[in-house]
Amino acid sequence: MRRRWIWFVAGIIVLAFFATSASGAEKVLKMSTTTSTENSGLLDLLLPEFTKASGIRVKVFAKGTGAAMRDGMDGNVDIIFVHAKAREEKFVADGYGAYRLGVMHNDFVIIGPAADPAGIKGTRDAAVALKRIAVTKAKFISRGDDSGTHTKEQEIWKTTGFPLKTERTEIVKKGKKKTVSFLHPEGLGKWYLSIGQGMGRTLTYAEEKQAYTMTDRGTYLKYKLGRKQGLDLEILCEGDERLFNPYGIIPINPKMYPHVRFDWADTLAKWLVSPKAQALIAEYRIQGQQAFFPDAVAYAR
Repeated sequence: MRRRWIWFVAGIIVLAFFATSASGAEKVLKMSTTTSTENSGLLDLLLPEFTKASGIRVKVFAKGTGAAMRDGMDGNVDIIFVHAKAREEKFVADGYGAYRLGVMHNDFVIIGPAADPAGIKGTRDAAVALKRIAVTKAKFISRGDDSGTHTKEQEIWKTTGFPLKTERTEIVKKGKKKTVSFLHPEGLGKWYLSIGQGMGRTLTYAEEKQAYTMTDRGTYLKYKLGRKQGLDLEILCEGDERLFNPYGIIPINPKMYPHVRFDWADTLAKWLVSPKAQALIAEYRIQGQQAFFPDAVAYAR
């Protein structure tokens, strides 16, 4: 009888220990986001403040928008933070996302060497700029990675009137093959180089080749002004409304994937559109220049 009692008490102690451990376990939220939000340095400001306020740590997986959205479609993460609004709205409509909140925006710019062989400097029309690059066959580096930036680039090419072709390529993600198709001007592999890389590597490669490319302003400023080595490329085309670049936050739908940490994801999404987070976004500077503009709280701008 005494032995049974001892085992009973020991069992209660073990259960109590595990219950205490579980309740005190670190809360970790998995978020897929774009390389631009990470490369810009903005997340280094926002996420520690969110953790301080909520006790929830965010594990970031940075990749192109397309890959980030596929993470959400596969139920591999709890939330996505991306910039391809039409695709985001379809993501929610298809049931993968619980809802979308507009968080902020910046813009895309077309950059290139100071020599500017295509003569696009000062051009505000992005379609005109790309067409001049194509006509002169000046080197252009495309991310070619199904990202938000790549999506925007293809949208602009469609408006140029320049002959376009559809390329299909196969990518392998976690052992699964997926075919991705994209539009490109004639000259692929010659003057138009599609490299399938993130924004940072694309900027570095464009600098090496002294070529043109399209980039979000935040990452450009980080590479140009936020590093000792700088970036030997200049903004040559900016200000076109078609280069507007909104970012949205989308918790993954728990009805589609019951295992996701929806409560934590919902907390992050709501925090990002709060006055506190919106003010942090508005105040974020790279060498004195504003990189992002909040969309949820007007007065924070």
